[in-house]
Amino acid sequence: MATREDSRRYLENWQDEIDSAAEYRAMAESEPDARLARVYGNLARMEEVHITFWEDKLRQAGVEVGSRRPSWRSRVLRWIGRRLGPDLVLATIAAREEADQNYYITQPETTDTRMAAQERWHAKVLKQLVLTQPRGLRGSFLGRLEGRHRAVGGNALRAAVLGANDGLCSNLSLVMGVAGAAADAQVILVGARGVGLGDELS
Repeated sequence: MATREDSRRYLENWQDEIDSAAEYRAMAESEPDARLARVYGNLARMEEVHITFWEDKLRQAGVEVGSRRPSWRSRVLRWIGRRLGPDLVLATIAAREEADQNYYITQPETTDTRMAAQERWHAKVLKQLVLTQPRGLRGSFLGRLEGRHRAVGGNALRAAVLGANDGLCSNLSLVMGVAGAAADAQVILVGARGVGLGDELS
């Protein structure tokens, strides 16, 4: 029987996966390179499988599952990815994957799944893509990744991750600074409106 702490953890995992799926969907929509767009779409679908996993756990624990709504932070990243291009959010996504790559290892619910291995693979590929910065080099790395994908007989995980660039735009930095300094959502929203993000985040 799941404890209250377990249920809280399930909710946190569920929200994190919702955020990731929404961000990768936005990146897929705005990515001009068809290969990279396909990879982002595959990654989003993988995160959606993870969402369903945690929804099942929540229902088994007797917790009512709400709508899949991205967090405020994720909506900012999604807005930037759609309006300014996925390269501007790649570094943030890569850093998050690096920080969270071992998160599922300690969770007993994922022991018999591939979720922990998938998170580690995401982080590994993203790290390599950060190091191959210009788009030409990144494309060459993607080509090697796709070759490896074909060699292992169609494992969608190999093609499901893509990664990061050298930073976020100044708008996101400003809004994140406001978010860090002010816990009040109204204050954060006012800051977002000041840089043109308010309508997207409302």
